[in-house]
Amino acid sequence: MIRIDIERVAYDYPGGVRALDGVNLAVRPGETLGIVGQNGSGKSTLVRHLNGLLRPTEGQVLLDGSAVERRHVAELARLVGLVFQDPDRQIFAGKVRTEVAFGPRNLGLRGAELDRRVVEALEVVGLAGAADENPYDLGYSRRKLLAIASVLAMRTPIVVLDEPTTGQDLRGVARVRAIMAALAAEGRTVITISHDMRFVAETVRRVVVMRAGRIVLDGTPADVFAAASWPVLAETYLEPPLAALVGARLGVGSTPTEASLVEALGRADVHAG
Repeated sequence: MIRIDIERVAYDYPGGVRALDGVNLAVRPGETLGIVGQNGSGKSTLVRHLNGLLRPTEGQVLLDGSAVERRHVAELARLVGLVFQDPDRQIFAGKVRTEVAFGPRNLGLRGAELDRRVVEALEVVGLAGAADENPYDLGYSRRKLLAIASVLAMRTPIVVLDEPTTGQDLRGVARVRAIMAALAAEGRTVITISHDMRFVAETVRRVVVMRAGRIVLDGTPADVFAAASWPVLAETYLEPPLAALVGARLGVGSTPTEASLVEALGRADVHAG
């Protein structure tokens, strides 16, 4: 597994807009990390440095001690799989199965192993019956799942999902959560960007909050969504998930379980009576 070290990274877009401003972040192998923040905070810019799509203006990004900027994008594709926020920026093939096969084929897979990768990835995302369809005949939420499948088929040790639950119903969100859990169980590093605070709180073990190209909070969901962090979240125009608000009110913490909430509500009813 691969360690990620982001050291003093800054990035300026053409025109002088500074999207990242001295970011330091270490991600251990096998971590599940959520990156949150408002639009323009630098989230997507940051993760695009991991697979070489962007190169730092200042600082460096290291994968197991080796600088990303010294490696070719094709080499990095074996290590980091990135699912874009907009699946239509990623999908191009005329058939679903061809789309999923593209990545692993470029890594040198052929024959039965390639076919197996495609079948398994489509089954995981629930698109096994759509293998011969045109991707653009799928709805947006299913195209999002197709983009995820195309990365899963490459079996990279690092998987980055940019807004994976956008457009998904409850069933789709549960599927994405299960995919992330399965990747983590295999020891792979999973990084997700999301505006869904509930999804983040319930899915990852570490949360980073960004504002204006900098990291302003970094900790467990229990720490980041605790009442002590609410002023910082407010400055980033983020709200903690409802469970954190209710948990704080009832004194059961910022990431309460369903059982602890039921118990606390029961105690509240007793006192009210």
